[in-house]
Amino acid sequence: MTDDRLDRRRRAARLALWWEALWPRLWPVLGVGGVFIVLALLGLPLVLPRWLHMIGLAVFAGLLGWAAWRGLRGLRVPGLAAADRRLEKASGLRHQPLAVLSDHAAGDDPISRAVWSEHQRRARAMIGRLRVGLPRPGLAALDRRALRGGLVVALVGAFGIAGAETPERLRRALVPGFELPPPAPALRLEAWVTPPPYTGAPPLFLDPAGGSVSVPAGSRVHLALSGGSGGVPDLLLDGTATPFRALDGSSFGAEALVDRGMTVGIRRDASDIARWSLTARADSPPVVAFAEPPGRAQRGLAVRLPWRAEDDWGLVTVRAELRLVARPDAPALVVDLPLPAASPKQARGAAQPDLSAHPWAGLPVRVLLVAVDGAAQEGRSDDATLTLPERAFTHPVAQALIALRRALSVDPDARASSRAELDRITASPEAFEHDSATYLALRAARARLVRDRRPEAIPEVQDILWEVALALEEGRADRTARALAEARQALRESLDQAERREAERREQDAQNPPNPEQQVQREAERQQTDERIQQLREAIRRHLEALAERLQRENAEAMPYDPANRLLDQRELDRRTQRMRDAAREERNRDAQRELAELERMLDNLEQGRNSRAESPERQQRRERGQQQMGAMQDMVRRQQGLLDEGHQRAETEEQRRNAARRQPGRQPPGAQPPEAAAQDRAAAERDARVQRALRRALGEVMQQFGDLTGEVPDALGRADQAMREAQENLRGGNDARPDQQRALRELAEGNRQMAQQMQRQFGQGQPGGEPGEEEGEDGEGQGMADGSEQGGEGGDTPGDLAQGRDPLGRRAREAPGAAENGGDTRVPEEAELLRSRRIQEELRRRGAERERPAQELDYIDRLLKRF
Repeated sequence: MTDDRLDRRRRAARLALWWEALWPRLWPVLGVGGVFIVLALLGLPLVLPRWLHMIGLAVFAGLLGWAAWRGLRGLRVPGLAAADRRLEKASGLRHQPLAVLSDHAAGDDPISRAVWSEHQRRARAMIGRLRVGLPRPGLAALDRRALRGGLVVALVGAFGIAGAETPERLRRALVPGFELPPPAPALRLEAWVTPPPYTGAPPLFLDPAGGSVSVPAGSRVHLALSGGSGGVPDLLLDGTATPFRALDGSSFGAEALVDRGMTVGIRRDASDIARWSLTARADSPPVVAFAEPPGRAQRGLAVRLPWRAEDDWGLVTVRAELRLVARPDAPALVVDLPLPAASPKQARGAAQPDLSAHPWAGLPVRVLLVAVDGAAQEGRSDDATLTLPERAFTHPVAQALIALRRALSVDPDARASSRAELDRITASPEAFEHDSATYLALRAARARLVRDRRPEAIPEVQDILWEVALALEEGRADRTARALAEARQALRESLDQAERREAERREQDAQNPPNPEQQVQREAERQQTDERIQQLREAIRRHLEALAERLQRENAEAMPYDPANRLLDQRELDRRTQRMRDAAREERNRDAQRELAELERMLDNLEQGRNSRAESPERQQRRERGQQQMGAMQDMVRRQQGLLDEGHQRAETEEQRRNAARRQPGRQPPGAQPPEAAAQDRAAAERDARVQRALRRALGEVMQQFGDLTGEVPDALGRADQAMREAQENLRGGNDARPDQQRALRELAEGNRQMAQQMQRQFGQGQPGGEPGEEEGEDGEGQGMADGSEQGGEGGDTPGDLAQGRDPLGRRAREAPGAAENGGDTRVPEEAELLRSRRIQEELRRRGAERERPAQELDYIDRLLKRF
């Protein structure tokens, strides 16, 4: 080994020896520093007071200096001899060969020198593989509890907690804050007034500088004050001080009710911050009156109550209170009048409630209107006197029972005379064909008059008398028909509610599974639906038996078999009701509704077939007049659609002119039109205004004729008339009338649908050409409805057509006998498919009405619509 290599090994050995001596002495210093870093990164110095922080720094500095002095005291740099001994020990050499290299022979004779040279040569050969070895400071012997490992773990955790704030936390731990406390934040004031909820008015923010404001009575003023210096502020209400409530250390809040005019101010430390003068506007009670004298409706047994009402903030309810003239102290009969919108400020209408079944029918009553606003204030109209329409009975016993019922309304204490009258009627059972049910009902009513002294017993007896009179007048078939209608309505409402609840449960089950209580509730609802299905089945069975009895009593021939009236088959009835029950149990509400719709269609066909055989010429003439009026409505929808299309074309042409003017600047001001173009647009608008006026007049005539025919005018037609009037005014003023025309189109479509429903209720048949309300959709574009009227306007789905196995479009129905044998494979769409098709048509018409779409897209939509 050369001397250079030996020197390097000796330096490395000296460094290893120095580290082994230094590290055990340095560990206490590093331990004290590590503890300080852990505490600093955890943020402990930041929460200490300034004086305690300084004491802590001094303590740590003293500990650090003492540990350094104690550990580094007596530390020496290792010499060459110690380095040689380490090399020899680490390399496993014996007899100190490195010392041989620096020694010399004791004798100076040639033999001694030769022997010494050989000895040194052997020593050099031994040190050819010198190793320094790793330093071994021996810290484990000094730290037997391994505290150094815990300190390392604490340092790693502290650095992870501090994260990006490590440098700042170390700096703030080493340098305590000697700066002055931060200044107080600037004063901030927020003040606003919240009107009562029933007004629907938005909050009103007050100027922090103060001022005068008028607000509705019952409003609440809210004040929020934060920042600034000083104590708790005071709220001044007309000079009366009330302390603010503390929200936190520097924020305060207060509120007060403004029920009268007052001065509101804020004072803090004897100085005023702001002051406002609030004026309370009193809420006036609503005003309600009869638009026309009330009386009997032109058609039917309804009472016509035309009314108008207004309120400064909006109406909540409007009702009519009827009091018996003969008994002014009797509880009033309350009839709620529907409002056209939610909380309207002005409203008018004409309600036509049918009170012919009420015990007061045929007696004079006083009627007054009551309107209620959001503040629960009531406005009352002048009363009017009228006689409630009553149903005319031809059966002698029914007439006597209705007279007795009316007498009990006038004098409920006349029990003795009423009992005597019932004894007289039951003494002659031949007057009611010896019907045991009638006899038992009358005797039950008599017993209740004798034994039940409650005031509620009189209305209960009156109900019994009414039911008996109806049974005698109508006969069993009409009673069962009424019970069947009630059962159908009850099941329809139950299925609708089940469908809504099922949608809500899907959302709830997606978040939380149903608990046992909810499962029990669902089972109870399914049981209720199943009971209503059974009630409908029983009502259908009784009605069919009543119809058969009527045919036998009238000595009429049996109704011929009709494929569309398979309801006559008891097996078909059992099959459909069982499918409805299965669908309801499995919560397939759509399938149950589909089965119910099919069953109702079969019932309607049965009723139409029966009515067509016994329909009087007068009734047939009235039905034809109704069909003519609906045809006029369909033509009106088509003409209104044409006006809307012309409006779209004018708007598109005007937009093209504007775009052309923008591309040629300087020729005319932006937005200006050439004189001849402006004249053409004005002439077209005037022409459309005249057409709109003619359509509105035609609508008025249809409304009057339909009201005379059915005794009720659909509300949607009144809204359509209003929209037409506004469209006419906009056309005359040169404004855009398209929104009003679109609204008129929608209301016409809705009115047409309501007219169809009224025709169905009164005449038992649909309008020609299908259901316009379903054909043209809610958007009311009207083109689809016009097409439907052209297809079916000449005929209708008469029972004769259905009896031949044909649907309303003349195609062979699936149930028709021989359809498969004759090759009639045309499939009539299901109700769900029809609904899906209608929705697609509605969306296409909605997009087609948006004329700002590209021309290619509009052409494509037109082609699609032609396919329908």
